[in-house]
Parts: sequence; structure tokens; C-alpha cells
Amino acid sequence: MMETIVLKQLKQVSVSSIVPFGRVTLSDLLARAPGMGTAEQHLEEATRWLVRAHDATADCGVSYGYSLRGGWKASYPETSGYIAETFFQLAEHLGDTGLTLRAKQICYWLLEVQNSDGSFSNPALVGRQGIVFDTGQDLFGLLEAHQRTGNELFLRAACRAGNWLVAVADSRGRWTRQTYCGIPHVYNSRTAWALLKLNAVVAESDYERVARANLDFALENQLPSGLFQQCAFKTDAAPFTHTIAYAIRGLLESSTLLNDSQYLGAAKRAADAVAGYLEPCGFLPGQIAPTGAAQRGYACLTGNCQMAIIWGKLAVMGVEHEEQRQLAVRAIRYVMTRQDLTTSDQNIRGGIKGSHPIWGRYSPFCYPNWATKFFIDALLLLRGSIDE
Repeated sequence: MMETIVLKQLKQVSVSSIVPFGRVTLSDLLARAPGMGTAEQHLEEATRWLVRAHDATADCGVSYGYSLRGGWKASYPETSGYIAETFFQLAEHLGDTGLTLRAKQICYWLLEVQNSDGSFSNPALVGRQGIVFDTGQDLFGLLEAHQRTGNELFLRAACRAGNWLVAVADSRGRWTRQTYCGIPHVYNSRTAWALLKLNAVVAESDYERVARANLDFALENQLPSGLFQQCAFKTDAAPFTHTIAYAIRGLLESSTLLNDSQYLGAAKRAADAVAGYLEPCGFLPGQIAPTGAAQRGYACLTGNCQMAIIWGKLAVMGVEHEEQRQLAVRAIRYVMTRQDLTTSDQNIRGGIKGSHPIWGRYSPFCYPNWATKFFIDALLLLRGSIDE
């Protein structure tokens, strides 16, 4: 099965990509792990890769990522928004004003690509039609830019985005249209979190009303096991750990902003459910169905990073501190051992693959920018614990 997948993908590889395609695929086939350095070494190389992703396009957005089948891709508005937030945080941690400048450039670019109705789109999918999730993720960058710079342009753009999110909600306040594949998604709890962050700056009752409606939708779709229904990109598909983590993080962060224990409880139950699948080496199955069935043939490395953040934040909050901290460290160390710090190929060095092995179902044969973004976020949160 794996050989069939690799051979099929090889047919799509450009001439210039044949060598890296073969090298990375063979390495994963032979189960070669690059090894692990210190947290700061991994952070440094990941930061350099993300900078290269920002430089890879003609505009000021961040490239979707590097593909072994065709090189660097076009800028991706959705993830550029929350990558700007990470660049701001990195600049503070590293004392690097150049990263602050990059964050600002991304956010000014977001102002250029924002639709007239306030939404953000993924041109590769539906042209200029606004998408709820994409709009929510760009809210994070715009709000961070306003907080860091005081520039009202960013706040006005954020309000336009927030107003659009309210306008497209259905009569119950839920996002059932203008969504990926035209279906409601539990992982839009992360969009609800973004709307609540806006509400904390510009108090507007509709912002909280719509955010709560979608958080409640997540609660209604949480099973006794702690896992969620309607958490995948497509109906009846087993969700990636990536989207499961989106849902949990949205509930967790919203619980803090609203001081609402029911959302915290839901996030904790879900995080505990996922923890049951984490192996001693830190491997987490790439997909976990609401029934509990897991796809153990690969890891969604993005999901590993996101779950490390969630467990780390629960530890900081004092929720079963040591147990949650250990879960977080195991999950992120697994990703660290899959990050190549030594290759001379600058397109790959420091980046995080979508899947391990690289032919796994999540973003196969690609280094998506958000995998490295969440890896960096996790390292910044956990750096005091990783090297112990």
C-alpha cells in the first residue's frame, strides 16, 4: 500500500524535486530519525525555516509550505494570520526586531487581501468567497498587530471580520454556512475563541452570543468518551488530531476568557481522551474517529504540536500539573526527533512535515507552514521542561 502511494506521488514530482523527494521518503521508509538537539537549537532552526517560508513568495504573506512534489507554494492567508502572532512572540523571546517587522508586513498584507465584506478567503478553494475558519484565524494576527502597534487600521479590520462572522451565523448563532465543504465543524470553537478575543477589546454582545453558540455546538457534539462528532473536514471522516486539537484549544482558551467551567471541563475531557492514545515514545495516531478507532499508520505532526500546547497549558493552569506536563513533553519530543537540523537543503531544514512518515494522509509529502508555527508555539511554552 505504501509503495503504491509513493510511486503514485513520484509521478507528480518536478525534476528539481526528485532528489529531496527521494531522500526524505527513503529516510522515513528506513525509519531513520534525525536525532534531537536542545530546545533552543530546534527553535532556532524552526524560526529560520518559517522566515524562509515568508520570503518564498512575491507578496508579504507566508507560503502555504514546501512540497516535495513542486517546491514552495503561494501565500496562504488563513495561516499567515496566526503566524504573524507567532512572529511577534518570537521577536519578543529572541529580541529580534526583524521578526517584528515581518509580523507587521504580514498583517499589512492581510489588510490588502481582506474582502470588502470583512471576510478572508482561500482563493485556491472558493475564489473570493469568505470562509468562517479562515476569517477567525486572521483575527488573531490583526488583534495582535493592534495590541503591539496601536494602529487602529488593524482594529478596524478586525471589527469588520468579527461583524462578518456574526452576519453569516444562522438564526441560532451557529456557523452552518460559509464553511469548508459547507458543513458545520466543531473545530470552529477556535474561531469562537478569536471572536471572544475581539470582544475583550471591543465589547459587543453579538460577538459573545455567536461565540457561545458555537462553543455550545461543540459541547453538544462531545461524546461520553470525550471525543467529538463533526470535527473532521468532511462528513463521516475520522478527524485528524490537528482538527481535534483545534476544537480542544478553542474550548480551553474560551473558558478562560468567559470564566466558564463547562468549557474548561469539555476541553479537559477531550484532552484526556486523546492522551489515552499517546504512546510512551510520543507517537500520536494521525486520526482518531469519534468511535475511538485510530489510524496508527502515521502521526499528524501538527496535531502532536497542538496537543503538546494544550497539555502544557493545562499544566500551567494547575490542572494535574505534572501529568499534563509529561504528556506535553513526550508529544513535542517526538516531533523534535523528526525535525531535520543538519540537512543542507534549506527548503527542508528546520521545517516540520505534515505527516510522519511523510506519505501519511495529513498534508502528504509537504512541510505546511502551520506545522512549524505550532511547533514553535509549543517550544516557547515548554522550553523550561524539554531539556530536563
